[in-house]
Amino acid sequence: MLHIALYQPEIPPNTGNIIRLCANTGACLHLVHPLGFTLDARALRRAGLDYHELADLREYHSLAALFGDSGVRRWFACSTHGTLHHDQPAYRPGDGFLLGPETRGLPAAVRADPRLQAVLRLPMRPGSRSLNLANAAAVVLYEAWRQLGFAGGG
Repeated sequence: MLHIALYQPEIPPNTGNIIRLCANTGACLHLVHPLGFTLDARALRRAGLDYHELADLREYHSLAALFGDSGVRRWFACSTHGTLHHDQPAYRPGDGFLLGPETRGLPAAVRADPRLQAVLRLPMRPGSRSLNLANAAAVVLYEAWRQLGFAGGG
């Protein structure tokens, strides 16, 4: 199983789409508080459709709790400040990907955390700011899953 962690997500439809992504890939979704919405938000339910019940969703009140309690051995951060392209690491089962809030991304202090294996970057054209959070999560998750032979997929 792979893992996606959203650090202080702000936009309910993005999280709803990522719930759906995780349900369809078998990935576990970790949410680090504070959230910019409640988990019963209408927009979240609409974007996640009926996948909320099919996803493994866990909540944490801090980044320290995520790193200490999730059981994930290797975390990779995803940021426009990353220096390693997302397809360069050799992923292992159980790896996790940490993505930041939509309006500000992962803070520098989080990106510098020694518990992270690397800070990954998705290639973009010069002058581009960032991808949508749900799209970025899908790109990194599917690359890791591809490397693992789409284990558990059909």
